[in-house]
Amino acid sequence: MEIDLSPQLAKKVYGGDGGSYHAWSPSDLPMLKEGNIGASKLALEKNGFALPRYSDSAKVAYVLQGSGVAGVVLPESEEKVLAIKKGDALALPFGVVTWWYNKEDTELVILFLGDTAKAHKSGEFTDFFLTGSNGIFTGFSTEFVGRAWDLEEKDVKTLVGNQSGKGIVKLEGNISLPEPKKEHRNGLALNCLEAPLDVDIKGGGRVVVLNTKNLPLLGEIKLGADLVRLDGKAMCSPGFSCDSALQVTYIVRGSGRVQVVGADGRKVLETTVKGGNLFIVPRFFVVSKIADPDGLEWFSIITGTPDPIFTHLAGSSSVWKALSPTVLQAAFNVNSEVEQLFRSKRTADAIFFPPPK
Repeated sequence: MEIDLSPQLAKKVYGGDGGSYHAWSPSDLPMLKEGNIGASKLALEKNGFALPRYSDSAKVAYVLQGSGVAGVVLPESEEKVLAIKKGDALALPFGVVTWWYNKEDTELVILFLGDTAKAHKSGEFTDFFLTGSNGIFTGFSTEFVGRAWDLEEKDVKTLVGNQSGKGIVKLEGNISLPEPKKEHRNGLALNCLEAPLDVDIKGGGRVVVLNTKNLPLLGEIKLGADLVRLDGKAMCSPGFSCDSALQVTYIVRGSGRVQVVGADGRKVLETTVKGGNLFIVPRFFVVSKIADPDGLEWFSIITGTPDPIFTHLAGSSSVWKALSPTVLQAAFNVNSEVEQLFRSKRTADAIFFPPPK
């Protein structure tokens, strides 16, 4: 059965004065369930506070907009409090407890992409809240809470009864959350807009690759990631992942055209993507993108490996350049003149091609 690869927008799941939570559903994007992928976004207004929670999935978080503070508690570790801003990527392993806060006027928006192979529901994240109207305290009886935390009944009722918010609240009054510490970012976060470029092609595009060298925790969650910025009218070379992995792509800004070719040489997707779209490229399928005049920027994760390898089918490092001329002649069923013309093009070692002059 063919699976629809059409890009989709996230839908709101819950929210209030403090902000909102949005997610992509496997019913709208079947490849989420097929590939065991979860995808969601958290948007916090000024003084919005995302209550402490843990998830059933390992994730990569990417800050799409704004700035704020994140609290991260790794298993059997102390709380790390990080200042976060647009372009930051964080690796969040299984069992990590997080909270998020925005004290600025600009909305703070965070993208989450991750692996749901061990989740309760394939293709969906399930968050378990420590507090709030749907937090763990509300499920236990007064007796159990009292005995576990050595509290009197009246104190238990106060503690549980005051938790009226669900998932996201707006902080009022004089509550002062912990101040972030610069050293707490080490090994937990990397800003993709400030990191050294792995690829930089004039008039073509730029890439920052996240791997175990610059974000070591990716090794634990077994996800790779990258941020790609394609210049206006430039093209991203057709290519595929050499690993048995899926590529999950979120369009950060801009717009452009995408084509994906699958088994038997069939085009399985031809569409226009724009900011906010999410789409998934199946294992070994070949994908290429051409940016519209305003450019195209996307953030992707690669499942199954923290250090993915890609094969590009154009440019001097493409597989075509490695094949013998006579092999190409036989494979394409052309004469040597046509083969030499094909081989003579795209001699630069590039994965992005500027627009034709």
